[in-house]
Amino acid sequence: MNLETVQLSSRVSQSQGGEWSKYLWGVNEMKKILVIVLALILLVPVIASIQLAQPAAGEVLQSDKERITSPNVTQTEKALLVEGNSAFAFNLYQKLIKEVEGQDANLFYSPYSISLALAMAYAGANGETAQQMAATLQFMLEQARLHQAFNWLAAELAKRGEGAQGKDGKGFRLNIANAIWGQKDYEFLPAFLDVLAENYGAGLRILDFITETEKSRVAINDWVSNQTEGRIENLIPPGAISELTRLVLTNAIYFNATWKHSFDEKMTTNGPFYLLNGGQVTVPMMKQTESFCYTAGEGYQAVELPYDGGELSMVILLPTSGNFEAFEKGLQAQPVDAIISELQNTRVTLTMPKFEFKSQFSLKDTLSDMDMRDAFSPEDADFSGMTGNPELFISDVVHKAFVAVDEAGTEAAAATAVIVGTTSVPTEPPVEVTIDCPFILLIRDIETGAILFVGRVLNPAV
Repeated sequence: MNLETVQLSSRVSQSQGGEWSKYLWGVNEMKKILVIVLALILLVPVIASIQLAQPAAGEVLQSDKERITSPNVTQTEKALLVEGNSAFAFNLYQKLIKEVEGQDANLFYSPYSISLALAMAYAGANGETAQQMAATLQFMLEQARLHQAFNWLAAELAKRGEGAQGKDGKGFRLNIANAIWGQKDYEFLPAFLDVLAENYGAGLRILDFITETEKSRVAINDWVSNQTEGRIENLIPPGAISELTRLVLTNAIYFNATWKHSFDEKMTTNGPFYLLNGGQVTVPMMKQTESFCYTAGEGYQAVELPYDGGELSMVILLPTSGNFEAFEKGLQAQPVDAIISELQNTRVTLTMPKFEFKSQFSLKDTLSDMDMRDAFSPEDADFSGMTGNPELFISDVVHKAFVAVDEAGTEAAAATAVIVGTTSVPTEPPVEVTIDCPFILLIRDIETGAILFVGRVLNPAV
């Protein structure tokens, strides 16, 4: 690789961009567009092993730096990364619920995916742009240490699921992939590409946004679809990228895991689920009695369902009837951490709905409202760490998610599946947890405490 600069630059005629292009040409000579795309899928349950990013197919301009496989990160730095990511996860939650309208407004997203993709952009940010990004995203470490900490967390997640089995016979899968898509012949600094290669395993795939805009959009969407096993299609809508686009950062997550304690399909029956507006819907309700980690407090119950392998889990927060909105309003990282710390092994009779839905939204306005304004401003954005001059700005951050929860049997798994249960007769009746009203869910890595997914289910029938 040329250590002075990577040549990826090209010119765009002023006539190509229409009115929007004419406007941009008048701003500080020209601001190029940086698009950040977040593709997420969670298929629960089935099982998983996490895999680090694989190079995108096609022409890739790779830094000559290898990914650091054993990053030197202190315990304090690890804790600060997870703490910051959790704080951002629930700050974002509070913003998103205000933007999602309606009694049936289910929500699902990956704060980890969002933080990871924006951290790649942060690697090229300077000045006030970098300060705003750090404050909004709750990045508590300085640049170099932050990227190594993200690399550490990815390496930890890559260890999960060894020996765990899945109902589709393919084993536990938590696949995390990053890719960078740059304009042909445009100039990006080697130092920026080195950070992404060493800490995110991402090479730069060359596209021609200027003369092949639609073809480039399709190529990125195809990559996302491939990384998510076809669950996320057409992530980038027409018009989201243009001939002014110079860089697209993508992060795709695919999660497929089975419960450690699967539900028996014969126990699933139709039952009522009570909505916030006082109505109700009839949905398939799964049921089992098993030992789960459980706690209860004023106005809520909480139960943790581990996935096969016992390394990741779903935590369900169930506010009491009539208390959902008040509970949700107070949902922040510290109260959630306190609830999780109080979970204790308990015999539970658990009844919960099957559900499946998608979430899709643009995060541009949301992040701007969270005081990350300059990154989206053609006049004020400073991503000079990418190119050597502050000509790039982020045009949008697109996020799409899919989640499906069912009984997740292990019948298609290898014969080495281990079913864990109690061997003694319980002396007390099990605690009843009936999830028949709106609830909040988290998917977390138990050892690190990292929250990978957050959602709420207001209506499992939609």
